[in-house]
Amino acid sequence: MRNNKIISVLKHHTLLIKYLHDHLSRNQFLILSGILVGITTGFLAVILKSIVHKLHIIIDAQLEVFNYPYLNLFLPLLGILLTVWVVKVFLNGKDGKGISNLLIDIAQRSGIMARYKMYSQVIASALTVGFGGSAGLEGPIAVTGGAVGSNFARVYKLSYRERILLIGCGTASGIATAFNAPITGMMFAIEVILVGVVFSDFIPLIISAVCGALISKIILDDSILLEFKSLEEFDYQNVFYYILLGIFTGLVSVYYSRSTMKIENLFKQQFKWNDYSKAIFGGLLLAFLCFIFPPLFGEGYSSVKTLASGNAHDIITKSFFDIPQLGDWALIIFVGLIFLFKSFAYSLTVSSGGSGGNFAPSLFAGAFSGYFFAAVNNKLNIHILPVSNFTLVGMCGVISGVMYAPLTGIFLIAEITGGYDLILPLMLVSTSAYAIAKIFEPYSMEKKHLVAQKQIFTEDYDQNLLGLIKSEEIIDTDFEVINSNSSLGELLILIRQSNRNIIVCKDNNDKYVGFILFDKVRKVLLDPELQQTLSVKELISKTKFQVDTADSVVEIINKFEEADLWYLPAFNRGDFVGFISKTRFLSAYRNKLRLTLS
Repeated sequence: MRNNKIISVLKHHTLLIKYLHDHLSRNQFLILSGILVGITTGFLAVILKSIVHKLHIIIDAQLEVFNYPYLNLFLPLLGILLTVWVVKVFLNGKDGKGISNLLIDIAQRSGIMARYKMYSQVIASALTVGFGGSAGLEGPIAVTGGAVGSNFARVYKLSYRERILLIGCGTASGIATAFNAPITGMMFAIEVILVGVVFSDFIPLIISAVCGALISKIILDDSILLEFKSLEEFDYQNVFYYILLGIFTGLVSVYYSRSTMKIENLFKQQFKWNDYSKAIFGGLLLAFLCFIFPPLFGEGYSSVKTLASGNAHDIITKSFFDIPQLGDWALIIFVGLIFLFKSFAYSLTVSSGGSGGNFAPSLFAGAFSGYFFAAVNNKLNIHILPVSNFTLVGMCGVISGVMYAPLTGIFLIAEITGGYDLILPLMLVSTSAYAIAKIFEPYSMEKKHLVAQKQIFTEDYDQNLLGLIKSEEIIDTDFEVINSNSSLGELLILIRQSNRNIIVCKDNNDKYVGFILFDKVRKVLLDPELQQTLSVKELISKTKFQVDTADSVVEIINKFEEADLWYLPAFNRGDFVGFISKTRFLSAYRNKLRLTLS
């Protein structure tokens, strides 16, 4: 009875929105859509953040009541196992995790995202991160928001361009809610999600991010949000050291990305175990890392706050590195090892079956590397640096170098610190880190392998349009066939009946032999003398250039240029399936261009 009431309410809301869709202008309805997608995503983000926060409170209460400190070490293992079980049993093995999957949906599926992605990441990441998995919630929130925007557009039959815009609105709202930072949410959508997509409707994007930030401000308290108050004034004499910090965090970013990818590839390619075995193995390794380095437990934002607030010694208490004889060096070494091992903790969490994003781990590694840089300088009396400022600016450096989103990094730290006092050092560090990372890796770790496979959009708009074209769209299967042993008379009859310029030639075993182009044999066929001496076999054209249905559009273009032909034969696993013509290819390109501009 209750379910029927809920369905009835949803139907009435759907009818109302459809009515508004029919009676509002396009821009007015897009603004309304941005508000609805922003609010929906905002509430989902609040639910996810609140669940994880409550779970951490319960875990901390267990420590105080039952005093089982080592029980926490195995909670990430439990969380990963629960995540694997839920995904296999309730989500049919699909959880849709990762920003990379969202980017593939945009580039390869015209922004159509499966409905289960609106809730799968909320469930999976809540279990993983809630029980202490060393990952973040922002990536899952972004995927969830993108799915909300995509499915909203599908329900109300919006165009491709509007659907992509609403995906951006959902991700912007999600990030804005997670940090109470609307500009950060908008920049993240533009730099990471909508890269290579041409769009001009910024108002819905802005409004959606504002809606998410408002919901965050109203519902979430400071203990859940990442906020900082204690900052020192910017000193221009530290400019050189901020540039050095940018270079340092750029190198940390490259290390972080490469080590993460190596571990993920190891789990995918080398460990041929079942999902539960991978979960147990990865969970136990993660438990060991958390045993040695307790701050690796969970998102790690509490440790970041501790570092930036000037209470850094609290994070080393009751750890193996709490060695009074080493003095401050014990803390410095501890912090240095933690940002080096954070990539291992994150990749173990995700690769073994857990669900979580890369945003929080990048910020964590940045905060610890920034603190390490300033603390070493201060300890060696090279130059006394404001440790709290360098901790925060270091976060900006690593997020810029890992995610290739410098504006996101700049505005995130500016917004969570409540002002723009650090805007100059943030710009210096962000651009320096980004430039250094770009030298070693042209694309971010989320995109690198996908760009190599031409699966996602890049900054090259023409390449993005070509990537939208599928081989089956440009293969022409409507052609005339003639046996290679046929007479010229039979060929003439076939040409008179056909309106095509190309005829396929096959042998007695129905195997492809070659093709005959009417333009090239026109004079021969109209010459009575040559008709008496020539056979069909002598008119067959062949080319060493062939297209496979698995070839990318870029590979097909290269073959056209090299072959200097208007037609190329296409094969599927060795079997002839048709021809690809430049005419059909150009027509498909124009259709995609029209689609993206409509």
